[in-house]
Amino acid sequence: MKPFTLSLLVVLLVFASCGPKPTPNKSEKPVPFSLNELKKRTFYYFWDLADSSNFQVLDRYPSRTFSSIAATGFGLTAYLIGAENGYITRKQAAERVLNTLQVLKTLPQGPDRQGVAGYKGFFYHFLTLDQALRFKEVELSTIDTGLLMAGILSAMSYFDKNTPEEKAIRETADFLYRRVEWDWALNGAKTLSMGWHPEKGFIPAQW
Repeated sequence: MKPFTLSLLVVLLVFASCGPKPTPNKSEKPVPFSLNELKKRTFYYFWDLADSSNFQVLDRYPSRTFSSIAATGFGLTAYLIGAENGYITRKQAAERVLNTLQVLKTLPQGPDRQGVAGYKGFFYHFLTLDQALRFKEVELSTIDTGLLMAGILSAMSYFDKNTPEEKAIRETADFLYRRVEWDWALNGAKTLSMGWHPEKGFIPAQW
């Protein structure tokens, strides 16, 4: 933008801000903020929008382009909150969590460019909606895998009862976390690389 054009824009904005302020409509009452309502709606975002077959959570809504591995991690934590608040039962939460973890465990891993969901225990940032495999040429993401693992470890800690389902949750969660090769993602440095592409290797930026 040219300096003159920028200056003119600033002047117009200043004059616009000096104009008369709109008179508030006194008949309009402010909508009361409800933390409980926000919590409930947030829970149902994850509960309702997780895929019914692979249990991955949409990256955004209403767009249905791909799921996000981080959003799936947030979903795992949301299910625990739902159970604690009585939106769903503990059994319903355990069933959803176990289904999610079992899918993550069985998704293919490897160095290939397509047809896999991750590599060395890490997952690609975005996964396809139909098969939960790498979306286009997105990166194998260390931060998004970390956010997923936070949800996995939360579920592992929460489901502590001696039932077959809850024991399976702990065992599968432990497997998924231990499978991640964090030292590989250091790439010889002291901090983690932001990610990796099979086409060109590690992203130069570090966390």
